[in-house]
Amino acid sequence: MIKELTVDLGARSYPIYIGEGILENIDSYFEKHGISKRSALLIVTDEHVAKKHLEPVIRKLERAGFKTASHIVASGEKSKSLAVLEEVITSCLKAGLDRNSSVIALGGGVVGDLAGFAAASYMRGIRFIQIPTTILAHDSSVGGKVAVNHPLAKNIIGAFHQPEMVLYDTATLRTLPDRDVRAGLSEMIKHGLIWDAEFTFWCEDNAEKLIGLDPEALQYGLYKGCSVKAAVVSQDERENDLRAILNLGHTIGHALEAVAGYNELLHGEAISIGMVGAAKLSVRLGNPEHIYTTTKRIFKKFGLPVAVPAHMDTDEIMKAMMYDKKFKEGKMVFIVPTDIGKVEINKNVSAEWVRDIVDQLKQED
Repeated sequence: MIKELTVDLGARSYPIYIGEGILENIDSYFEKHGISKRSALLIVTDEHVAKKHLEPVIRKLERAGFKTASHIVASGEKSKSLAVLEEVITSCLKAGLDRNSSVIALGGGVVGDLAGFAAASYMRGIRFIQIPTTILAHDSSVGGKVAVNHPLAKNIIGAFHQPEMVLYDTATLRTLPDRDVRAGLSEMIKHGLIWDAEFTFWCEDNAEKLIGLDPEALQYGLYKGCSVKAAVVSQDERENDLRAILNLGHTIGHALEAVAGYNELLHGEAISIGMVGAAKLSVRLGNPEHIYTTTKRIFKKFGLPVAVPAHMDTDEIMKAMMYDKKFKEGKMVFIVPTDIGKVEINKNVSAEWVRDIVDQLKQED
């Protein structure tokens, strides 16, 4: 059974479809939502996803009369760069994409961010479609944040550009490595921690099923996670206020990714550490101790890291945080949990406190 959600943004509203076997009927979704058969489509994917899913998608679309081209990038965060973006734009030009064309992001968060930013940039903006193939991408594929990285800061070059739709075929998740599964589930847990305590504890109780990709548990968890993201984005599309809560764990997490050169920690692993750090900061601010102990317990149950790697330099981590978009006027903006399922936006966090938290995180076990 296919579950459907709507991201309610007025004229820019779009559906999210979640379920098994969606890609087997991809042409019908494209036709339903008016994707042009006269203008070319560019499918952007990475080398790993291409081996498993690219040819079947092309075959389905071309048999239905769509004109397709593809661009394959290297797997991993390093493909979110200006150099790779230029290569994607070159493929758009060579494939003859026009203002009625669409860019299709077939892959995880890296592909979605890169392809979405290419669509936002090409001809000042053309349509794009998100087809996530990782658990992590249930977060990044929803909401229209698209970007590439700068060597000094993650996601600092980007735009808001909403997709036409999100097609989430859970069958594509079966081939994910165990580490990627666990890392992806960190974003699912995050959605509970910021919005829904009951869902948070459901995740904890169903950890084995989720890690084992139990179809029923996975579809429910993804649906709930996407529901939270859709609700938040519908209220605050461009992160003027509420949407910032989706950054729980990301201030520290993005800094860790940058310091590690985007090749040591997976995004979900980095924000797992960051969410434990945010919980420690919460206690420092006077909130109950259980926020920290519960948060840490849940991430450990999923086999996710809770400690900053000891070899990482605290000065470098703090320097990376200074480049973060959430650093304003000399103070750090932090998403701080006030209970399980509740957070606040604290715009006046002392950098020295954050430094202490980072040092403490090196001692976690």
